[in-house]
Amino acid sequence: MSKKTNTILFILGGTVFNILVTIICFLVFLLIFGSLNNILPENSIVWILPIIFVLAIISAFAIYHVTLKFIMKKVDMDKYFDPIFRPRRPPVRKP
Repeated sequence: MSKKTNTILFILGGTVFNILVTIICFLVFLLIFGSLNNILPENSIVWILPIIFVLAIISAFAIYHVTLKFIMKKVDMDKYFDPIFRPRRPPVRKP
């Protein structure tokens, strides 16, 4: 496979991984809230669901970031992947 194909598949795989991790984090935080339901007031669901959603997104981003750093240590990214963004102008040569 070419570098461009590897890059596209890596981005798609990373997106699917991030969405799945977000869903899992949301469900875990929802289960934690469900176990605390007896302690909290009845109308707390109104303000706790947005907080759980934001926490799930932040947690998923942190997990994705750590996973990506681990992969970057193990795999030579320049060898298998094409750069997504290229410089607009060629680098300036120093005499």
